[in-house]
Amino acid sequence: MGAVKDFVKGAATILPEIRKPIRKPSLNEKLIWTALAAVIYLVMAVTPLTGIPIGAQSQFSYSSVIFASAQGTLMTLGIGPIVTAGLILQLLAGSEIIKVDFQDPDDRAIFTAATKLLTIIVIIVEASAYLIGGLFGSIAPTASVAIFFELFAASVIVMLLDELVQKGWGIGSGVSLFILAGVAQKVAWDAFAPIQVQITTGVSQWYGAIPNLISQAFAGNAGEAFLRENASQFPSIFGLIVTVIAILIIVYVEGMRIEIPITSTKYRGFAGVYPIKLLYVSNIPVILFSALTANLSFFFAYLWKIYDYNNVNPWFNYLARYNMSTVTAADATPLNYQPLNGSLIYYMTSPNDILVPHADLLRALTYVLFAVAFSVMFAKIWVEIGGLSPKAAAKNLIGADVMIPGFRRSGASVEAILAKYIPVITIIGGMFIGLLASLTSLFGVFDTGVGLLLMVDIIIQYYQMLVKEQLETMMPRLGSLLGRT
Repeated sequence: MGAVKDFVKGAATILPEIRKPIRKPSLNEKLIWTALAAVIYLVMAVTPLTGIPIGAQSQFSYSSVIFASAQGTLMTLGIGPIVTAGLILQLLAGSEIIKVDFQDPDDRAIFTAATKLLTIIVIIVEASAYLIGGLFGSIAPTASVAIFFELFAASVIVMLLDELVQKGWGIGSGVSLFILAGVAQKVAWDAFAPIQVQITTGVSQWYGAIPNLISQAFAGNAGEAFLRENASQFPSIFGLIVTVIAILIIVYVEGMRIEIPITSTKYRGFAGVYPIKLLYVSNIPVILFSALTANLSFFFAYLWKIYDYNNVNPWFNYLARYNMSTVTAADATPLNYQPLNGSLIYYMTSPNDILVPHADLLRALTYVLFAVAFSVMFAKIWVEIGGLSPKAAAKNLIGADVMIPGFRRSGASVEAILAKYIPVITIIGGMFIGLLASLTSLFGVFDTGVGLLLMVDIIIQYYQMLVKEQLETMMPRLGSLLGRT
């Protein structure tokens, strides 16, 4: 273990790094740096890779919200390497496979350096896998080399922007900022996009739901804008209504919690509450489910083309089966085709919209059931390995010198109290986010249900951080006023 620490310390000396500010930036300065990071991300998200069309679809498009990625652009990898590296090390630390004392500055610095080093390794692996796996189709070797270095450089920039924001130059974290920017951009684009698209031969409409409504109203066909004929491809007013309702539900549920009274054993007279939110595990379970289905889709599509394109193994069709009429043996990009009826991956993925004619309601039902079941399973797993179990929460409370009035100040008694609530809240919360994410996707919500969950959660976090920053800015003034009285 000591050799690994020495290696990480050595690597940290050559890794790119953003220095902490010498003085604490003002709130306005933090807002400027945060906005600059968001603008750089949005610019890279519309900058195409060499010879690759923007928006080239793949099975990884399912996870584009989670990883704030944009297919065919410099942001094809998005924050995926950062999230993957951080998740791996957090799981290793949470399960105590690696021993990390986050109270020790040296351990914390080594952990941060290890995360950065692993992020760069993941960038190299993912960029190589995308090219070798044929995500961008059949391309020349020189173009492959250029795309690899473009993806590598863009991902390193994203890593440094995240570090810039986290080290105090900005507000929050770059990961949250980029997810918020990506989802908000997609929702705003679906609602207000002022461009025309071809619906059928010779028929064009405005892409955005609201411009289309205005156009249809002037033409005397306002009802057609409510639920568009191609609602699965183009946003409608119904989808906008569902999006607004979903956001309001998420905001309401975010405030639902059980509050356990606590008092301090160190500071006499201090009393407060320990909140256990309904969304105790936040969005992690549905994120993991989305990542699972995305990776299974990629893996099955790749295996299907290699082993079952010519029906070599008919049993494989029960796992995955794709549209053979549009795939040729010479096609180097099997990843943009949707699974066909009758396979496991078909029933695990969303049909996207059940309001279109001839929608597969059975697929919609199984997708919801899979989403709920896996969300509950991942919620229970994450509570145990993410340091959120009753035992871990009780240890944190005891370590913070607080106790629950009327009960002994011991880990066992506090754990017994928390065990009455946390397991039940975990299951209910997992079921709720699984249902919300799957149902909103089925009814044409803008972006995805997962995206809306993330967007609202991040906005609430930013609101709380801005309130805290404003209070910290005002405290010196309040102190001077109190000193005069």
